[in-house]
Amino acid sequence: MESTVKVSRKDQILQALARMLESAPGERITTAALAKEVGVSEAALYRHFPSKARMFEGLIKFIEDTLFLRITRIINEEQNAAIRCEKILSLLLTFSSKNPGMTRILTGDALAGETERLRTRIAQFFSRIESQLKQILREAQIRENLKPTASPAALANLLLATCEGRLIQFVRSEFKNSPLENWDVQWEFLNRNLLAPYSIPSNTSNYL
Repeated sequence: MESTVKVSRKDQILQALARMLESAPGERITTAALAKEVGVSEAALYRHFPSKARMFEGLIKFIEDTLFLRITRIINEEQNAAIRCEKILSLLLTFSSKNPGMTRILTGDALAGETERLRTRIAQFFSRIESQLKQILREAQIRENLKPTASPAALANLLLATCEGRLIQFVRSEFKNSPLENWDVQWEFLNRNLLAPYSIPSNTSNYL
């Protein structure tokens, strides 16, 4: 019973942190303000998390677990390389749209002044996605003997950079400009001009 109470309180703290990141764009969250939001003392916060960095790590783990589980599902369920890439990027943008506070973590906006290991972990998160995109394209190129105009590494980097740019614009607009705005049109342009060798017609951009 005791462990159930602790898990519930930890989740409550993380939910409050994500909520504050969304409601106060651009502001740095203090443990004092977070404790007030949760309705506990700062000492009570530290009984569940030894530092604010560990709280951020809890949210990062949630992001990783949520997205990579669904990315694995996309890869298992879809065979076409271009559609796989589309669904992965759309997944990231949709998650961002639904979780503005966590998008501040993904862009590094909420991590200014925090420990370097948090920024390193976010860099690793995006590297992992880029590697997944590159692997998808490389495997398709080998399997289907494709001759694209750019290497899988270059294409994967450009696709992810486009997606990251939309997250940054979302945060910079203080969540007014949705990362999904005009995404269907822009994806069609990317698909037609960059991924034509990998592509077949698709209307599957909204994965979530």
